[in-house]
Amino acid sequence: MMADKVVLVTGAGSGIGEATARRFSRDGYAVVLAGRTKEKLDRVAADLPADRTLVVVADVSDEEQCTFLVNRAVERFGRLDVLVNNAGVHATGPVAEAKTADWRKVMGTDLDGVFFLTRAAVPHLVPTGGSITNVSSVSGLGGDWNMSIYNATKGAVTNFTRAVAMELGPKGVRVNAVNPALTLTDMTEDMKGDEKLLAKFRERTPLGRPADPADVADVIAFLASHDARYVTGVNLPVDGGLSASNGQPPQA
Repeated sequence: MMADKVVLVTGAGSGIGEATARRFSRDGYAVVLAGRTKEKLDRVAADLPADRTLVVVADVSDEEQCTFLVNRAVERFGRLDVLVNNAGVHATGPVAEAKTADWRKVMGTDLDGVFFLTRAAVPHLVPTGGSITNVSSVSGLGGDWNMSIYNATKGAVTNFTRAVAMELGPKGVRVNAVNPALTLTDMTEDMKGDEKLLAKFRERTPLGRPADPADVADVIAFLASHDARYVTGVNLPVDGGLSASNGQPPQA
């Protein structure tokens, strides 16, 4: 089947990835849902048009699986227009107590996967004048308490986005990133019941609430659209104004 527009979304079984896949499907794209858990992907796919949806189980930390994922998308739909590198994992804790296994796990998914998929997708994005959007984080724009591993990976994604945008711009491919703050997803499930912690986020966020996945998905869709045709190399905070602060507490 040849499709008019095709998007590949990693981490599409929940959270920002799920919301992004649903948004692109509403916009008429053929959608490739990628993730590690088939049951989650199938749940999302069940609500989308069968002739415009492909489920591929893949671990983005694995180079060969990333290559297979891109090739499978092009084999099914005949082209690739948008890559959304969304898959991510998280680790917290003091650096002196950090485990090497956690470093490898987070780097593998959050950074290696972005590199592997970008490299595999570029030959298919150049002919379509396509685009890449990486899901980074406000943690890639500044430091956090006890989140050195996550900060390192997202900081790398932030600068990788800039560098690849410079390289691919002359070839007609745009590369951007979104940098969300706290977004209520499965990955932040443990925070949802912590009212004291959520109150701190609300206090520091000018818009007064954490993000919903759709808040981020809509910006990802914009960056892939014709309306963003002159936007590349941007790391766009989707944070309710959090990063506008200089860090001082609210004053009366």
